[in-house]
Amino acid sequence: MTQTKASPAAPVALITGANTGIGLVAARELCRQGLQVFIACRTAATGQAAVDVIRQQVPAAQLELLSLDLGDFASVRRCAEAFLARGLPLHLLVNNAGLAGGKGLTASGFELAFGTNHLGHFLLTQLLLDNIKSASSPAMPGRIVTVASRAHYRVPAWNWEALQHPTKSAVGLAEYGVSKLANVLFSAELARRLAGAHVHTYALHPGVVASDVWRAVPAPIRWLIKRGMITTEEGALTTLHCATSPLLVNQTGLYYDQCQVKPASALGQDAGLAAELWLRSEAWVR
Repeated sequence: MTQTKASPAAPVALITGANTGIGLVAARELCRQGLQVFIACRTAATGQAAVDVIRQQVPAAQLELLSLDLGDFASVRRCAEAFLARGLPLHLLVNNAGLAGGKGLTASGFELAFGTNHLGHFLLTQLLLDNIKSASSPAMPGRIVTVASRAHYRVPAWNWEALQHPTKSAVGLAEYGVSKLANVLFSAELARRLAGAHVHTYALHPGVVASDVWRAVPAPIRWLIKRGMITTEEGALTTLHCATSPLLVNQTGLYYDQCQVKPASALGQDAGLAAELWLRSEAWVR
């Protein structure tokens, strides 16, 4: 672990998957704004490389590295324990890490995209939530930002059974859409459950970004779909807007695209589905 001392007054943020892509850009910019930032990454080598890059660009960065494999519930618990052991308040959690186009099951036995993109973040948020709530106040509400995708609009129906079976579609993009719909539902339900707690939630579409999220898509297809995508610098703008903008301080449970509120899909606005997903997710991660 890489550790640096920080001013006690510095707000604390934790970002998953910040070793590449929009997470790396967001982590750098939060460091530039004076936050103490923890980046939670699956591999130590790429995580340390990200720390080194950010420190080159922001020499005063207050930055630490945590180990996290979102597909493995035991790893998620270890990550949360490692952060909580630092004894710091958590003001901002950015559920940024994501996987698109992979196939199979996670280490914890769920469809790869759903288990990684939704269940891993659901458990991490649950484990850190008491800390976030205790750090929050009317003057400084806590924020939980979840990077979803407009891919959630393409989900025609919800299939509970498919979530515990290996990926079925050819390149996993249908399952990716389901996992991103789960992100939207989770963020909205979390807002309902946090009413009055001074913790606000935000789900967002970052744009179609040429980032490492597409790493599991087979090479010829990956090269084609990344043509014309926006840069990671552009893709991080909505994440940073949701994480830091004072204009959003009284908003919660909404979905954002290009730094603007946008209606989620009909399924994404289904409060009954969101509540059932929450209850099932609680049981699955137990």
